[in-house]
Amino acid sequence: MEQRNALSRRTRRLSDAETRDRMLAAALAMIDRDGLTVSLEHLSFEAVIRAADVSRSTAYRHWPYKDQFFGDLVKELARTAGPPIFRDEIGLIKQILDEHEDALATPAGRHDVMIELIRRLALFDLRAILASPAWRTYHALCATVSGLADGELRDQVRAALAESERTRVAAIAEAWSVMAGLLGYRLRPELNAGFPTLASVLSVTVHGLVVTELAAPDIAARETVAGPFGARTEQRWSLSALTVAGVATTFLEPDPAAAWDPSRLAAVHRAIDDWAAQRP
Repeated sequence: MEQRNALSRRTRRLSDAETRDRMLAAALAMIDRDGLTVSLEHLSFEAVIRAADVSRSTAYRHWPYKDQFFGDLVKELARTAGPPIFRDEIGLIKQILDEHEDALATPAGRHDVMIELIRRLALFDLRAILASPAWRTYHALCATVSGLADGELRDQVRAALAESERTRVAAIAEAWSVMAGLLGYRLRPELNAGFPTLASVLSVTVHGLVVTELAAPDIAARETVAGPFGARTEQRWSLSALTVAGVATTFLEPDPAAAWDPSRLAAVHRAIDDWAAQRP
């Protein structure tokens, strides 16, 4: 029965659009599983044909040369490139807030909580990024662009990557805006900068940390015992956490107009849930 179903699928001639969609989807799945190398040499056009379950003649009719397929694939990767916001991060934020509920009643305590959030989330994010096939593909694709010849393909890939980065920066900006407001923080007025600027600087910083970690493992995760940025207790700080906290405290300060009452923590949790629900 299984063989007959497979044969019946093959007897129906696929349209060019179906062939394109199947081939690109199969290649994307293979890259998600195995990662992307800068040259794409690890990806076999014949293996993609088999994984897509299309005929060789149909595939070669659509892409007479495999380089044409890889050109379309790179554009599709760039279009969909979007390193994810990790869902487990939301749970960690709520856990840290619950652990330090009593400290939230005072401005000094809220500062300690903000610093603790950054300290723990920065290392969590770094480890999650390094384990994410989407991030590995994203960084490899950024490197791939520099090796493309000048022309339409390079321009299209750059434009798609730029749009992907804008989407990510917007999500980061929203997250920091939500958390800063909930914990009684504001942007420093003298900087004349918005949360998108903070998010852009953080995005560049994280990219640098990831590249550093890929080239020299354990540097970004290396720890020191310290009590920086006004923290009242010493903790183990990773290089990534120190870097992210340095950027954040440059942009943010306690809002003197912020108030706190016993119902605020529940409101904070609801706001985090609402924000998380809006994420794809």
